[in-house]
Amino acid sequence: MDTLLAGFSDAATHSLENARRWKAKTGKRVIGSFPMHFPGELAHASGALPVLLQEADTEITVGLGSFFPFYCGYTRSIVDQALKGEFAFLDAIMFGDHCVQLLGSADAIRCYMPETRILFNQLISSMDAPWAMEEARATFAQLKKEFEELIGYAISDESLRNSIRIFNKNRALIRQLYDMRKAGRLAMSARQMQDIIKSSMVMDKETHTGMLEELLRSIAAKPAAKAYGVPVYLSGHFCQPPKLALLDLIEGCGARVVDDDLYHGYRYIASDVEEQGDPLDALASWYLARNRKVPCPTRSDGRADWDLFLVDAVAKSKAAGVIILMAKFCEPHMYYYPEIKEAFERNGIAHLLMETEHESMPLEQFKTRIETFLEIIRRRAAA
Repeated sequence: MDTLLAGFSDAATHSLENARRWKAKTGKRVIGSFPMHFPGELAHASGALPVLLQEADTEITVGLGSFFPFYCGYTRSIVDQALKGEFAFLDAIMFGDHCVQLLGSADAIRCYMPETRILFNQLISSMDAPWAMEEARATFAQLKKEFEELIGYAISDESLRNSIRIFNKNRALIRQLYDMRKAGRLAMSARQMQDIIKSSMVMDKETHTGMLEELLRSIAAKPAAKAYGVPVYLSGHFCQPPKLALLDLIEGCGARVVDDDLYHGYRYIASDVEEQGDPLDALASWYLARNRKVPCPTRSDGRADWDLFLVDAVAKSKAAGVIILMAKFCEPHMYYYPEIKEAFERNGIAHLLMETEHESMPLEQFKTRIETFLEIIRRRAAA
């Protein structure tokens, strides 16, 4: 089990290095992608390795003079990596448009990487519009056409269905881990869970699925570890993962993460794609339905409210409180937070807002705030 967890950690930590090795070994294409809404299944069906581009742990240096300092750490890090040549081995990059800052980083990369194929598609953000299904399908059809132009032949429906099945199986296995952790039958740390999710974003899916199956067999062969600590729910952080040091700090202070809606968490694996019928219809339906599964503040949908979802999710997870991780300068999260705060206060849910940065984190200050938050929860429970 330790060996498997170390493998997930290595892939998550060295995502670009692993992708370069995969390309050298297989001779196939590697397609980089921005989060959060474009399906990797389309790139996979073209025979390529889809890799979700990750925020780097290194300092932003070269990119300092080429991008706005008041943009989020993820977009600044992506531009910095592009200028350093880290993405030069990619055969194409798939861009989305779910915030102004990602649009800016896409423009910067197009400027500084003119030889790299850019696949830019604008998904409809009004999820409950009468024409949303038609628009979403048309976007994915255009993206499929661009992949076909890249590889030089048509992607068959069966090939795309096969990729959908592979991705669905991978998501389902990770959800098993989530269910076990929520039920208190799996004492897996937040760091380990993030490594598993993040490695799924960057590894060959079939290899990752094989490792997951072996991990679940290993867990089943052992007695269930006893869960401990104050149960908390983590929310926020859409494009980039929370820093591992922060996750370690939260649990080191006496908390136990039981569930989350992080992108490098449950948000990524919550929804599956229909495996039968027209695969482009299935992908469009997946895109529209996933916002009702785990609402996203970058999408507009009158049938889904993130604040109400969180209240319900916290109750189902039996968490005693919520720690909200807000990436600095993340406008969609900043705009939505007042509604979340009001909903938590109406329902008596204890919550702690923590603003995170790429460059540095005041861990000692965070430690004091987390310890105080957990003490408040304990005193509420005692009362």
